[in-house]
Amino acid sequence: MQYDLIIIGGGPIGLNCAIEAKKAGLNYIVLEKGVLVNSLYNFPTNMTFFSTSNLLEIGGVPFIAHSDKPTRKEALEYFRRVQESWDLNIKLYTEVKTMQPNGDGYTLSTSKGTFETKNVIVSTGFYDTPRMLNIPGEDLPKVKHFYDDPHPYVDQKVLVIGAANSACDVALETYYKGAEVTMAVREAEIYPKVKYWIRPNIENRIKEGSINAYFNTIVAEIREGEVVLNTPKGEVVLENDFVLAMTGYKPNYALFEKLGLPISKDENKVPIHNEATLETPLNGVYVAGVINSGLQTSKLFIENTRVHSEMIIKAITAAVPDKA
Repeated sequence: MQYDLIIIGGGPIGLNCAIEAKKAGLNYIVLEKGVLVNSLYNFPTNMTFFSTSNLLEIGGVPFIAHSDKPTRKEALEYFRRVQESWDLNIKLYTEVKTMQPNGDGYTLSTSKGTFETKNVIVSTGFYDTPRMLNIPGEDLPKVKHFYDDPHPYVDQKVLVIGAANSACDVALETYYKGAEVTMAVREAEIYPKVKYWIRPNIENRIKEGSINAYFNTIVAEIREGEVVLNTPKGEVVLENDFVLAMTGYKPNYALFEKLGLPISKDENKVPIHNEATLETPLNGVYVAGVINSGLQTSKLFIENTRVHSEMIIKAITAAVPDKA
């Protein structure tokens, strides 16, 4: 069986692409390596979105939240209702391994067999792929690149690496739950664009000494019961129970390479695509969502990429010939 369209990634934009494909009468399937909206599932348990619920809506399904900004739990339930309302064709726990040209389309090899299609949309997001520190000890079990819940860190010595929204959120939440928190920050200050209601809080906790912060500092090594910091005043060794590396995330470039997606050679490493159709130099292969900004991960979000689905499905149904 050959599909008209295979969508790689079952996040919000992947689901939106599926909705548009269904509206257009295309024979499609969504292949997702993990759970439904896997990236959102990996968000911190107590996370609240910066976006309002109406900016996260897709498919005409109302997003009702208890407050202006929805929680992770509400978002997971919302996108489950979207999937149910539209009866979307999604195959979960199905990781795409390779993509090979096959006549007028492609053959995708996955963890659950092969699939053939005329067109492909890659909408894999970036939250599943953390930016690694590449230092000794990073593979120790006490090092976490995804923060879950503050409870495991009660009465523990915690090092938070980073100074953007996630790092500040984690530092504050673990501190308020009884952890002894230290921050290691590469720059000379907390990231200036941290959410306006968080930045004063974290700066005041640092100023009063409740949270210890080392600025202009890098983590040199992680050991079983300690961490080694390179600070402006020299090497500092701290006792440590857990390291929460909130250093950001990036698109899955290893997957892009397996798929054969061309990437720009500048520092942003953007998947090359036509801005009007979002088609890549691979005929019939499109990119959608936040991956379209490459390493500029603060440029695109759910709310300003929802239009991608309409752009791509319009291009597919009209057989737009332009290439990037």
